Parts: sequence; C-alpha cells; structure tokens
Amino acid sequence: MPKFAANLTMLFNETPFLDRFSRAKLGGFTAVEFLFPYAFNANEIQSQLDSNALTLVLHNLPAGDWEAGERGIACHPDRVDEFKDGVSRAIEYAQILGVSQLNCLAGIAPEGLDPQLLRNTFIGNLQYAATELKKANLKLLIEPINTFDIPSFFLTSTKQAIDILDEVGADNAYLQYDIYHAQRMEGELSITIQKHLHRIAHIQLADNPGRNEPGTGEINYAYLFKLLDRIGYQGWIGCEYKPLTTTEAGLGWIKQLN
Repeated sequence: MPKFAANLTMLFNETPFLDRFSRAKLGGFTAVEFLFPYAFNANEIQSQLDSNALTLVLHNLPAGDWEAGERGIACHPDRVDEFKDGVSRAIEYAQILGVSQLNCLAGIAPEGLDPQLLRNTFIGNLQYAATELKKANLKLLIEPINTFDIPSFFLTSTKQAIDILDEVGADNAYLQYDIYHAQRMEGELSITIQKHLHRIAHIQLADNPGRNEPGTGEINYAYLFKLLDRIGYQGWIGCEYKPLTTTEAGLGWIKQLN
C-alpha cells in the first residue's frame, strides 16, 4: 500500500498552520509535507512534528514573494544571489526538521528573456543547490507544473525535467512527479512513472478536473496505486489537493482506492 503524507498547505487549512499537525494525526496520517516553513520558527514546527509523531517528508526552497504571485526564482538571471541565500536558509530548516529532500520551484519565466538564458540559469542554480544539499545529506527535487494553473511556468514536462537533471549531473537531484500537473500537461501517467521510476523521489496527487481528492475526477487512482506497489515505488505520496468539502469528510478515498 502506498505511503501518504498530508500536505498541510492544502489540507486542514480551515485552522492555523501549527494546529494542522494534530488534525493530520487524527486523520490517520503519519507524515506531512507543506510548501514553506519560513514564516515560523523551525523549533515550533519541530515541536508539532514530535508531539504528533509525524515525519516531515518535503518542503520547498524559498520561492520569492509568494503572496505577490511569484512561484519560484530559480530560472531568474537577476536573482541568483537571492536563490543561493534561500538554499542556505532551507538547509538550516531542513536540519532542524529532519526532512530528507527539498523541492526547487523553477518559477514563472520572465518576459522578454532568451529561453536558453533561463535554462542556463536554472541549471546553474540547481548545480549549486545540489552541491550544497549533498553536504547536508539532502536530495534536491524539481517539479514540472501545468501552465493552466500557473501560466508561463518554466518547467512544464517530465521530459524537460529529465533533460535538465541529466545536464545538472548531480546524483542527489531527482524528479518530483505531481500526477495532477502531469495529467493536465501530458497524460501517459503509468507509462511515464514506470519509465522514470529510478529518477522519481517523490510523488504528489490530486484528481482532475478540480484538483480535488482522488475519486472525484478522471484519474484512475485505484489502478495507479496498484501500479506503484507492483513496480516497487518506495517513496511518499503527498496529498496536495483541495478538499471538495472538508478534509476529514473526503478522506474515505484512502480506504476505497487501496
């Protein structure tokens, strides 16, 4: 049976962030993930993890001004120093929180710049991040995101991500495969997962359309979960979806689809 982690940015979000950990435990989760920890003291988060016996499996590198609509800065040529500072900050948090992998959001492509310059910037930043994360025994992940939800996002497909990882050339750099984003951009979910299983360190899910819980849309999650068991996927699956009603009311999918 797959291992599911509650995404606390999306789930239980009727309550303040630090109160979501206990709700995740009550909901049956043993692990959590979230976008960013940086608005909170790392020790406060660690206390919530410990008191609720939860493992943190993922958070992101700093990604610019999220509230202003930024979705990462790793492809931005004029913000390399800011990116490097963010790597250091993320590692500090990761070492306190015990997380083993950090995701890097490529960002929205700046208008008017040569796509090759953006690619080179992204690759250079990933090489830097991978080197620094390896010193801390951490994995670096990159995630393709669909351009319906985030127009002009730089990293949009599995092939593009794998090509970039090949050029980065770091043995601690992997793909974060979000089933929802992949369905919207390319489909071919089971074939792609099998082909690139050795490059995938983390999976996330939501159904489509709507980005709600599994079982509310077109994706055959019962089939995909059996496939992941059969091919030996060992990582976590982050539940990064928008509950159709409340989080607790929608959690029946875990038993129904496994």
